[in-house]
Amino acid sequence: MTVVIAVVNLKGGSAKTTTAAFLAQAFHDAGLSVLVVDADPQGSLLRWADGAEWPMPTIALPARTLHMQLRGLAGEHDVVIVDTPPLDSQAGIVSSALRAADLVVVPVAPTPMEVERLSAVRDAIDDVAALRPDGCPPSAVAVLSRTVARAASTAVWRAALVDDGWRVLGAEVRRLESIAQAAGDPIQQTGPYAAVASEVLDITLTIEGASAA
Repeated sequence: MTVVIAVVNLKGGSAKTTTAAFLAQAFHDAGLSVLVVDADPQGSLLRWADGAEWPMPTIALPARTLHMQLRGLAGEHDVVIVDTPPLDSQAGIVSSALRAADLVVVPVAPTPMEVERLSAVRDAIDDVAALRPDGCPPSAVAVLSRTVARAASTAVWRAALVDDGWRVLGAEVRRLESIAQAAGDPIQQTGPYAAVASEVLDITLTIEGASAA
């Protein structure tokens, strides 16, 4: 069973592409067959993959019909990672990705502005429920990214997200130059994303089990 993971946020600059890239590499390193889909018309992920000669196949699919095309493209891959465009400028493409997704991963920095934006992301996730075969929204998790070591605010915003009903991964991604400057280069070390991928994999296994039941 292929698991489709969509990486989503309201705005650009929220580490969507970086998260998609590092998760894809982490899943590949774990021995899974991964297909990477760049659904952003800007094509940043595809250029990164081509320039760095990623070991995972990467395709461009910036289409509002992504949900209809994706299953035929997934083939025998274990995981499909979809990097989406900003929701505020390409809602149709993001909605299509959400219709196809088994799990939505939302990278968010622990700041007031980024946390506030998540209400629009949640609305988009809820809105696709009526368009999905099961009539339910896809499962979603938040990943704290670009965190600062020993910053007390991280725990505060983590608690705020949980109180607001978000499932927040225990693993978080520190603000590291090796990650911030990674675009365009081969990903040789996934660092904190290895732990993020492990948690995401556990969640997807739970989703698969529930679907089989």
